[in-house]
Amino acid sequence: MNILTKLLAVALAALAAAAVLPEKAHAERLKDLVVFQGVRDNPLIGYGLVVGLDGTGDQTMQTPFTTQSLTNMLGNLGITLNSASTQNMQLKNVAAVMVTATLPPFARPGEAIDVTVSSLGNAKSLRGGTLLMAPLKGADGQVYAMAQGNLVVGGAGASANGSKVQVNQLAVGRISGGALVERALPNAVTQAGGTMQMELRDMDFDTAQKIVGAVNSQFGMGTALALDGRTIQLRAPADPSQQVAFMAQLQNIDVRPSQAAAKVILNARTGSIVMNQMVTLQNCAVAHGNLSVVINTKTAVSQPGAFSNGQTVAAKESSIQLKQDSGALKMLAAGANLADVVKALNALGATPADLISILQSMKAAGALRADLEII
Repeated sequence: MNILTKLLAVALAALAAAAVLPEKAHAERLKDLVVFQGVRDNPLIGYGLVVGLDGTGDQTMQTPFTTQSLTNMLGNLGITLNSASTQNMQLKNVAAVMVTATLPPFARPGEAIDVTVSSLGNAKSLRGGTLLMAPLKGADGQVYAMAQGNLVVGGAGASANGSKVQVNQLAVGRISGGALVERALPNAVTQAGGTMQMELRDMDFDTAQKIVGAVNSQFGMGTALALDGRTIQLRAPADPSQQVAFMAQLQNIDVRPSQAAAKVILNARTGSIVMNQMVTLQNCAVAHGNLSVVINTKTAVSQPGAFSNGQTVAAKESSIQLKQDSGALKMLAAGANLADVVKALNALGATPADLISILQSMKAAGALRADLEII
């Protein structure tokens, strides 16, 4: 019985010790940490016309490029319009649009990709429209895809007698698989000498060294070499078919990335503040108080008199009050973790806008051990 009691005590002590140990970073697949150099998306852009709208198209008197585009398109189809007909066009079912898409890596001719269609003029809605054939060009000016099809618009709206109700955006639509790739873009993954390179999504020397160690332990020494904190050079197989298997095995290697640097993200537009777990403090004192100005305006009506020519005169009287809270003083101890930082700042009763100013002041005083990034 004594032996069982001792074993139980040892087991409980081990569990308690494990509970107080710091949590280690979880291993992540190499696929989530790096990208292969040369394997990238390419943006495409084009101009086109959307037809078939229910009277919600461009007002051609204010968007002359819509009329010009339609005239050029009809001319290419063998229909000639004189200048008088062009000037008197009242097209309510046509809209000029910009077409954008992303050409994925290794895309081949005939592959379908999604496109986004956005109104360029003053069309009220693109719902129910059809995009006519629009060439999509890359940054080099070459045509890589052709887009055409019926739009799907996620918004909805109605108007009557001057009242209008609208949900979501009506001037942007999407065509799933609306463009066909016409030209393949070469993707040079392997460089001269039979090497390829990986790039870390976030630059970190420690993580790069860990990736090199994990790759060399699986494929042999000399397979990976860190060129800097972001780029890792790999010795790849010469056979293209073996390169695909090599890259697939690389992406499934588990690596424990190093802990990120202490950072505080401040969104000045929304007032949101995000801090990671590495944020710490030095000894400091923070005083916070609010200063507010309240202006009350009342309208006073004077009775008709000799000075007002027998008319009632309305005069505005304003009273101004200046209020200042006594403020709060909070002592923050050194080495505080993220939870202590948030708790201490909330105890001051500060608003998100105040917290931004407080954090900036703490950073300037050298008490906040983190990088401030305002977005």
